[in-house]
Amino acid sequence: MGHRAASLRLPALAQDSLLALFVTVMQVQGTVVRNAGEVAPKSLTDLGYLGYVLLIVSGVAVAARRTWPVPVFVTTALASGVYYGAGFPDGPGWLGLFVALYTLAAYGDGRRSLVIAGVGVTVLTAVWLAAAADIEPRAAIGWVFFRIGASVMSAALGESVRSRRVIAAEAVARAELAERTREEEARARVDAERLRIAREVHDTVAHAIAIINVQSGVTAHVLDKRPDRAREALRAIEQTSSRALREMRAILGVLRDDSDGRGPHPGLDQIDELTAKARDAGLDVTLEATSPATPLPSAVGSAAYRILQESITNVIRHVGPTRVTVAVSPGVDALEIRVTDAGNGTGNGTGALPGRGILGMRERCQLLGGELDAGPVPGGGFEVTARLPLAPTGSPR
Repeated sequence: MGHRAASLRLPALAQDSLLALFVTVMQVQGTVVRNAGEVAPKSLTDLGYLGYVLLIVSGVAVAARRTWPVPVFVTTALASGVYYGAGFPDGPGWLGLFVALYTLAAYGDGRRSLVIAGVGVTVLTAVWLAAAADIEPRAAIGWVFFRIGASVMSAALGESVRSRRVIAAEAVARAELAERTREEEARARVDAERLRIAREVHDTVAHAIAIINVQSGVTAHVLDKRPDRAREALRAIEQTSSRALREMRAILGVLRDDSDGRGPHPGLDQIDELTAKARDAGLDVTLEATSPATPLPSAVGSAAYRILQESITNVIRHVGPTRVTVAVSPGVDALEIRVTDAGNGTGNGTGALPGRGILGMRERCQLLGGELDAGPVPGGGFEVTARLPLAPTGSPR
């Protein structure tokens, strides 16, 4: 029903043209009828039909009221001033002026339009009062005050319509901004979740592949000479791959589960198992861990585990068998962890082949408001140190 009504609505120019025709006819016909049979000081036909011309001009000008509200108001105001200043007979020649005043306020730019309207009405008031100076009896000049009051009301009505339109436009703009903000927040959450999953997949797969690579090399080397050692290596490969598959299922389960059914994140309670796998991969790991006085927040424990896992994985991938010291020191307000390797005997540590591992660890720290440093140590080797606040300022991704 609403669409049908909108389709039947005339264009603005057609509406204004019909309004202009109505105003013109009313002004001319109304003035003629009102003064029929009366002897006026000046007839509409005087001065080359100037009275008719002024009434027609002020009426026809209304057709362009929305396109040029200021010129239309100036035209109708000048026509009214000249009309009454020249002494032409009274009548409804004010219709075009009132429509122009309303349009100026309704479609103008607020204060500037009201100033123009105020100046115009003030000048017209002076013209109207001067034209009515010789009218007797004095009560007959009530039309002057009617025009003043009607002019003010026209401008006030137009300003009210403009204010409502501005308020409605601002409400629509706020609604659109809120919608865009919701969409941007939704995209940000999707991007953050994608980054979280990418980090988890990287840490899980990289660590598992590094250990499997080492153990498969051991298997190939001792398969014929020491089958018992090859059997242990194959068992380590099986356990590592099985654990990696479980973690991958837990990570990717969120993509399939509408209820956000994430599995539990690994924490520092699994650090012994992590270092044991590292020893199986050929590292000489020394663990210096102090039990925290109170349970760590899950976000901190998970981030710490992933940092340790990535640091050890980097040693396995880039250095090979070497001495590694893993230190975990929970404090009053922060958890400090340190992974130091002795290098491969040539002064190189895990920083020899930089990749995205250190960047991922640093991102994990920053999400929780912590800090991470990674770099070579004097005498050879590489060290990763991280400090994670126990009251994280961010949130895990």
